Parts: sequence; C-alpha cells; structure tokens
Amino acid sequence: MSQTNTRVLTAHVPLPLAEKVDMMATRLERSRGWIMKQALAAWISQEEERNRLTQEALADVDAGEVIEHQAVQAWADSLGTNNPLPPPR
Repeated sequence: MSQTNTRVLTAHVPLPLAEKVDMMATRLERSRGWIMKQALAAWISQEEERNRLTQEALADVDAGEVIEHQAVQAWADSLGTNNPLPPPR
C-alpha cells in the first residue's frame, strides 16, 4: 500500500456547518475527513479559476481591449425593448 504525504490542518467550524458535514458523511458513507478534502479541493479549484480569469481580464485592460461603459449601458438599456442593440464589441 502506498503512503502519500499529508499534513493535518485544523479549523474551528461553526456547529451548524459541522453538523452538515457529519450528515453528509453519514449519507455518503464517507469519513468526515474525506468530505472536508473534497470541499477544500473544490474551493481551491474555484479560487484558482477566479484568479486566472481576473489575471486574464487585467491583461485585456492593459492591452486596451475594453468596451466603453456608455456602449455597455446603451446595450443593457436596449434589452427588453422592441429594438435591442447587438452586444458591444
């Protein structure tokens, strides 16, 4: 059996949240630790993607690839009317 390197992380969790973790562990027939690892991995993945998208957007701004606020506002205002404008580019 292979052994992976791990590290214990400790966090104080509000009781209602801890109870939900326990309920999920019971329902899924998994350990509390497994539930926590899944949740932490999903959150980290989401935050990494958010950071990637933020960096991409900032690079677009630095390159001058932006849409003027007035153009976006005019487009948004036209939505729901009989003559909606095409999305600004």
